[in-house]
Amino acid sequence: MTMIGGGAVADSLPGYDRNSGLPFASRSEVIARNGMAATSHPLTTQIALDVLKAGGNAVDAAIAANAALGLMEPTGNGIGGDLFAIVWDAENRELVGLNASGRAPALMTLEYFREKGLDDIPKYGPLPVSVPGAVDGWFELHGRFGSMPIADLLAPAIRYAREGFPVTEEIARLFVVNQKRIGHYPGFAETFMPRGRVPKKGEVFRNPRLADTLQAIAEGGRDAFYKGDIARRIDAYMTEQCGLLRYDDLASHTSEWVTPVSTDYRGWEVYELPPNGQGIAALQILNLLEGFDIAAMGFGSPEYVHTFVEAKKLAFEDRARYYADMDFADVPVTTLISKEYAAERRKLISPDRAAKKVPAGDIKLEQGDTIYMTVADSTGNMISLIQSNYNGMGSGMTPGDLGFVLQNRADLFSLLPGHANVLAPGKRPFHTIIPAFVMKDGKPLISFGLMGGAMQPQGHAQIVINMIDFGMNLQEAGDAGRIYHKGSSEPTGETMTDGGVIHLESGFGEEARRKLAKMGHRLGPSNHEFGGYQAIMWDEQEGVYYGASEVRKDGHAAGY
Repeated sequence: MTMIGGGAVADSLPGYDRNSGLPFASRSEVIARNGMAATSHPLTTQIALDVLKAGGNAVDAAIAANAALGLMEPTGNGIGGDLFAIVWDAENRELVGLNASGRAPALMTLEYFREKGLDDIPKYGPLPVSVPGAVDGWFELHGRFGSMPIADLLAPAIRYAREGFPVTEEIARLFVVNQKRIGHYPGFAETFMPRGRVPKKGEVFRNPRLADTLQAIAEGGRDAFYKGDIARRIDAYMTEQCGLLRYDDLASHTSEWVTPVSTDYRGWEVYELPPNGQGIAALQILNLLEGFDIAAMGFGSPEYVHTFVEAKKLAFEDRARYYADMDFADVPVTTLISKEYAAERRKLISPDRAAKKVPAGDIKLEQGDTIYMTVADSTGNMISLIQSNYNGMGSGMTPGDLGFVLQNRADLFSLLPGHANVLAPGKRPFHTIIPAFVMKDGKPLISFGLMGGAMQPQGHAQIVINMIDFGMNLQEAGDAGRIYHKGSSEPTGETMTDGGVIHLESGFGEEARRKLAKMGHRLGPSNHEFGGYQAIMWDEQEGVYYGASEVRKDGHAAGY
């Protein structure tokens, strides 16, 4: 096989259908000069491009696309959920982060759950609902970077909500999954089952309730959601359903601008946001793997899979012990992502034996559906944005006739006293959704993300490894078969005792699977939990953007 430009061309491979690139690549990268958008839905990608063509910047386009995604992919995101973003500000040559995640309501206390005899916060229903932060996130982004009126940015989503859009195959499938989980909660059927059932593939779905809500936000700003009639209606609904979220929780909500943190992986500066999210787990995995000759192991080899999974186990034990809202817990981020710490932890990785249990590190050494999208504009601005309800459509709480479901993020709090992520009123829960960014030589290179619960940091690390160690291009790095390890200790308090389970996509051979089993790994089936990827890369030399999108979902990258 001949290597060309970081990719590979098959010299003679039976059944090989492509003229260039690696055999598993689903499509070529998209290449354009003036702008690029990569989202998880073809129609929202077009909305983003329309905004760019109308003179809006990358942040304007991202807000417009995200608003439409909440309508078109309610199975993964919406204004009832949270948002995180990393923005490359081309004018100021600065990388900034936004944490737009909501906090636990004032009534959500440990005593409340103890009195009810609960050891865990329920996953669905009224109790796991935390304050939704997405709308405030839009307005924070817009206030700092926006160039077009917010009403113009919400107009496409409002129009599609009133006129309707055809439901894609993947979203139709997820509608069925979510209807079984939460379809019985008040308001769900009235909003999402207009024909007495959830929409099928190709059917035109309308959500006039959401259109009215978005129109109110377009006219009244973020306060229409957090301090106006929408907030009062959410309060009334949650009170009626015996939930804990109240008007005052919404009225007091704020987002936070944060500084992204990074590590250097073989010359690439990989950036993530600090906790309460899990992004630094990707940095920890990369630091651990930097001490191995990953390229020599070869993609898909049992040696690579084993080494990756063992590094993941170590990073996730720290994730379970330390990651939490940094306003409430002393999270040793600098230590956790340091090279010195990785060197000590790396000693615990056996070259030929799977660990059944690993300890969290000694800091004294100093599931879910989501959407991910990224946009870049002609002046060099880039935004990496991720947004989610958690567990698909969230809690099931569908307030009144507002047209959306509230998230269930509080399910990720621990109820163990003394735990870093223990529940407290006003505290932000541990978060799974994470945007990522790559710089090289101090310049922007790649804005990317990979949605999907605990798969996200594992996926972030694999994308970087695929490109650097295995020479894949932007699209190939996302199309390549993925490794997903489940069963590590969790921030809610559960601990790993049996080594967990490795799920491998079909691209991994039987010989590799047999060798992994001999090393002591347990292998599970390909379980459709491998995430969804979008990415944009800037080629400074040619002055062009490369775009890549996810073959496992409805992803679409396009430029102009």
